[in-house]
Amino acid sequence: MMRENRGFMTIQPKILSRPQLAAVVAGNALEFYDFLIFGFFAVQIGATFFPGKDATGSLLLTLATFGVGFLTRPLGGALIGPLGDRIGRKPAMLFSFGLMGLCIVGLALTPSYASIGVAAPMLAVFFRLLQGFALGGEVGPTTAFLLEAAPPERRGLHVALQFATQQGATLCAGLVGVVLSNLLSPTHLNAWGWRIAMLLGAAVVPFALVLRRRLPETLDLQATKQSYRPTRAQVVLGLLTVVMLASATIGTYTLNYMNIFATHTLGMSPAVAFGAILIGGGSGAIFNTLGGLLSDRYGRKPLMITGYGLLCLAAIPCFMLMSHWRTPLVLYACSALMPALLGLGTPAIMCVLMESLPPQMRSGVTGIIYALAIAIFGGSASLVVAWLTELTGSPLAPAGYMSAALALGMLAMLGVRETAPIKTSG
Repeated sequence: MMRENRGFMTIQPKILSRPQLAAVVAGNALEFYDFLIFGFFAVQIGATFFPGKDATGSLLLTLATFGVGFLTRPLGGALIGPLGDRIGRKPAMLFSFGLMGLCIVGLALTPSYASIGVAAPMLAVFFRLLQGFALGGEVGPTTAFLLEAAPPERRGLHVALQFATQQGATLCAGLVGVVLSNLLSPTHLNAWGWRIAMLLGAAVVPFALVLRRRLPETLDLQATKQSYRPTRAQVVLGLLTVVMLASATIGTYTLNYMNIFATHTLGMSPAVAFGAILIGGGSGAIFNTLGGLLSDRYGRKPLMITGYGLLCLAAIPCFMLMSHWRTPLVLYACSALMPALLGLGTPAIMCVLMESLPPQMRSGVTGIIYALAIAIFGGSASLVVAWLTELTGSPLAPAGYMSAALALGMLAMLGVRETAPIKTSG
């Protein structure tokens, strides 16, 4: 028999096809693709929009332009997320994803500083701010849709696709970056190679929009007329989820720092360092999917606590091994292990939050909480890790920061209730 948590009225649509599922999760995939492409081509983008004699200053301005996108994510979550609760998941998803695609194309086609002067960096910043707004609004309605479109015993797997496709996009971005870097000369790479990389990602937008238009609606629009106010328990859950997502975000972005750690701290070549990102992306894609599947079978809390607990224990030893041996084999082994453990526990966090909320609050609350965690902790993680490494002079600084965040996340996990409709006998 099925043991189901306290239910709320939603429409149970037909089972989604694989192309439809891909269209739903394309937003988060495109986010991570853009994230890595922007970082990989930061030097070229800096030369295009922020030319100058000081290459370091140009790079810092480029990274700052990327970082401003985090500032508008909470605003997008606060405005587009509740829209998904009022007019439906599908309209909100169409709006946020269409806006995201427009911003990526706009940035890729923005003329250089040499062509239009100061308008070039101004346009670049504008598109990054607008893209952050769209991304902030994408998560709430999309994740709510995935949860509501899934059979109760497959909710964890559906929600896990959000995170698995992020890691899959990391693989794609890495491959595109490596191929373009080898095919194009440095001059062509600076001039238009990075634009091709962005436009390749944006090429999926029209197809995803067409598929999203054909999706069923999962929200009962009649039920949205009922007003809901968060209960005390839901407010406490929201605060605990902020802590859990903060730990997940710090873990994710610390592991995304691995290529910089390998080159700047371990002294490895860029090619070897980038291989660590590819391996981490593949491992994360597999184990996020596995984590969602296992959370359907064994419950959300066991997977969260097990995955994060093991990573908390393994982080410092992994960084010690990488720092001591400094070989590609050790780097790649640790780059596979740590994202795997993080992936086991992360999907369950979103499931716990969404399964505890009524549909009339699900998209908005999730969007706001997720956007806040990403904006505050995701936007600062790489900077904090680099600062701690410089301050302490220790290669273990990233591991210490990540372990502390994971430990706080585990404390929050102990305070939430189990929400999975676990299959039981009898």
